[in-house]
Amino acid sequence: MPNWNHIAREHLAVLRLPPEREIEIVEEQALHLEAAYEDALADGLSEAEAEARALRNYDWRLLECELSRAEHTWAARALQPSLELIERKGGIRMGSFIQDLRFGARMLMKQPGVTLIAALTLALGIGANTAIFSVVNATLLRPLPYSEPDRLVQIWQTNPRANRWGDWVSYPDFRDWRERNTVFEEIGACRTWAFNLTGSDSPESLAGAYVSASLFTVLGVKPILGRTFLAEEDRPGANRVAVISHGLWQRRFGADPSLIGKTIQVDGESHVVVGIMPPGFKFHWLVAWGGVEYEIWIPHGPPDEVQDRGSHNFRVVALLKRGVAIGQAQANMDAIARGAADQNPGNEGMGAKVMGLQRKVTEDARPALLLLSAAIGLVLLIACGNVANLLLAQNDARRHETAIRGALGAGPARLIRQRLTESMLLGLLGGGAGLLLAFLAIQFIIKLGPNIPRLDQTGIDLRVLSATLCLSLLTGLLFGTIPALQSSRVGINATLKQGGRGIIWRDGAGLRSVLLVGEMALALTLLVGAGLLIRSFLQIQSVESGFDATRVLKAWMFLPEKQYSTSRQQAQFIRQVVERIQALPEVEAAAASTALPLYGNDSGYFEVEGRTPQPNDSRIDAERPKITPDYFRVMGIRVLRGRAFTWADDENSPGVAIVNEEMARRYWPGENAIGRRVSIDYRDGQPVWLQIVGVVNDVKHDGLAASTRPQIFVPTMQFTYHFTTLAIRAKGDPAALANTIRREVAALDRNQPLNDVGTMEKVVSDSVADRRFQMTLLAIFAAVALILSATGVYSVIAYAVARRTHEIGIRLALGAPPRAVLKLVVGQGMGLALAGVGIGLAAAFGLTRLMKGLLFGVSALDPVTFVVVVALLADVALIACYIPARRAMRVDPLTALRGE
Repeated sequence: MPNWNHIAREHLAVLRLPPEREIEIVEEQALHLEAAYEDALADGLSEAEAEARALRNYDWRLLECELSRAEHTWAARALQPSLELIERKGGIRMGSFIQDLRFGARMLMKQPGVTLIAALTLALGIGANTAIFSVVNATLLRPLPYSEPDRLVQIWQTNPRANRWGDWVSYPDFRDWRERNTVFEEIGACRTWAFNLTGSDSPESLAGAYVSASLFTVLGVKPILGRTFLAEEDRPGANRVAVISHGLWQRRFGADPSLIGKTIQVDGESHVVVGIMPPGFKFHWLVAWGGVEYEIWIPHGPPDEVQDRGSHNFRVVALLKRGVAIGQAQANMDAIARGAADQNPGNEGMGAKVMGLQRKVTEDARPALLLLSAAIGLVLLIACGNVANLLLAQNDARRHETAIRGALGAGPARLIRQRLTESMLLGLLGGGAGLLLAFLAIQFIIKLGPNIPRLDQTGIDLRVLSATLCLSLLTGLLFGTIPALQSSRVGINATLKQGGRGIIWRDGAGLRSVLLVGEMALALTLLVGAGLLIRSFLQIQSVESGFDATRVLKAWMFLPEKQYSTSRQQAQFIRQVVERIQALPEVEAAAASTALPLYGNDSGYFEVEGRTPQPNDSRIDAERPKITPDYFRVMGIRVLRGRAFTWADDENSPGVAIVNEEMARRYWPGENAIGRRVSIDYRDGQPVWLQIVGVVNDVKHDGLAASTRPQIFVPTMQFTYHFTTLAIRAKGDPAALANTIRREVAALDRNQPLNDVGTMEKVVSDSVADRRFQMTLLAIFAAVALILSATGVYSVIAYAVARRTHEIGIRLALGAPPRAVLKLVVGQGMGLALAGVGIGLAAAFGLTRLMKGLLFGVSALDPVTFVVVVALLADVALIACYIPARRAMRVDPLTALRGE
């Protein structure tokens, strides 16, 4: 291919143009010649013929004449008729898209510093947006991995008069719903449970569930081997079959395909493995205790626990009939709930709620993710403002080039298109770098993130790539439009006459000022949001939990009913374990409880002697842990009045209880609760009354941000349960005790595994993981916004100082003190910054109200946060203005004027 740059330079040598102008014109003409050459090749000419035609059709003499005229008479507009003649001859083809791309790429490469800064700025915004969108895509947008996820709904009972009510259902009510509904194709239920897998030297406790046989049909998921449950297996006594997870099949059974039809030991009983689920199958609407995956499913039982309407232990999922909307299903369930209330007094006031399963799974994570999406969108807007300001400043430097292109016949639309092409190339460059940044950010988010549904499945898939591509192009248009429009309005005559020197506070100053004000407003809004979350998190951290988590190890275990069938057997085993651990020299104290603060719960209804519940009374549930004598000592809970339990408080002694301060205040205000009686259980239809022997301080069981509920502690030796949690206060590092504790339990029962062994300090930390996740990410975004805004202020003021050197030199030459120059420059910059702060305050006052549900102990209009943020942003802006202002103070008047 001919060297078109060399050819163009030879033809234009006669003009004796300045080097910088010659380069621009030579490159432009070389591109036109190359386009004409390629067109000739496309017409079938040889290379030599194509070169000859390109040179023959290009009127060099006319071009030289008109360029000379433009340079010496500044009458660039007179070129238009001649250029139209050249274009009619086919010499210039400025509409070629490929030509735009190539020219844009060459212009970006000519200014590597500007290109690098802009690309990195965009990479921050696009990369962070891509990372957050990846999380939103995996969590909120991607359909659940079931057969027909759009038709799946979750149903639960509601009780507006209850102080604590989850999304659980009693089995009799589930059975009524299944029999009476007219809107569901199928309905299924499951109850979470723990199963001990034995029969080997390494017993293992598995998170699992009792399920109805219909549940797998509802989900539309089939096993990779075997089958799911038959209808006849869906009843107590016939449920000695099991379906296991793919992970358990591989880990425990070596992926043996012959396992189907064989028996395994579950809770000391033989169960036939009838199916193995596919990889990745899980109950996305259920999180097991300790966050582990469910690995075994068994048809439900036992019979006595599934017939009580007051026992809400099941989760219910249903498949809508085709064509049935959720509203119709809700109306049908409302009618069934009213009928159940008429037939069963215990159901009075209860309703039923129907919600799409996808929405239900994501409802807790949705507000935070939407907040983070909005926040990172603001960061991208600030980044776009920075790059737009950079390009506006670059327009001043390229003013002469633009004038020459206009003189050569490029109309406003052509100039805008070329600049937008460059902007979109820059956007794509930033998007490519942003993808690399997003990959790293996703790993950080997964590691930092709390138990957000499907967060571990976050990645960069085709949808994310497509979104990033669109975002990169859209970003290019967003930050490139204003500079492109400005560049198209360059006055050719005046620019060629001035030799390209512009004055910043005229042509583009207004646009740059508007962008800077917008950046500051967005940054302040984001900083206020982050400040509120930080303040909220600090408030939660300062909440008195009521217990001491330091040096405490916890682990839970499940006592199989077959092996520990009576309360006496369960109580005796728990006592033996606690006493054996207590005897260890590394242990300060040991205890057991059915629920620890912030870790599990054992709550239910209770009665106070002498207070008969009225029909319209609210249902008040209390936390009712069954504990061993040293529990309060281990957990650092203070006995304020009365006494703690002893091992003598067993089944042969009178029933006793200890209550918390909230319970005592609520039911015996101004009185002594010691000696009063409460009940948490019925025997033979009559309440079992327990005498209160002590009062302890309030303890946060449901979360540090939750209100304190009544708590009734009862002795393990009088009330037992299959699940219990060990709590051990160590003299040193509690984590170092883990293997020792396992060994001590195995010495008493080699088939008894321990589960979720860890420290209570981690439990406390995990209890605020959601808020820490939101606060950390929003704080990072706000910090990036602050840095970008400061950079924006600095770049605008620094460029203004550079372009006003002549003016500043005159001021100093006329006797203006340097301090006056400092005041002038800082004043202009701070005026813009404070205007942005004012607009940002107005926006923040409105937008932060949407964050109320994410705050704790802090108002959405918290004055401390607003004052601190305004002061921080103003100080940063002041520093950004002061640095170029100092440079302006040191301008040498002689040097500044010599250039003129």
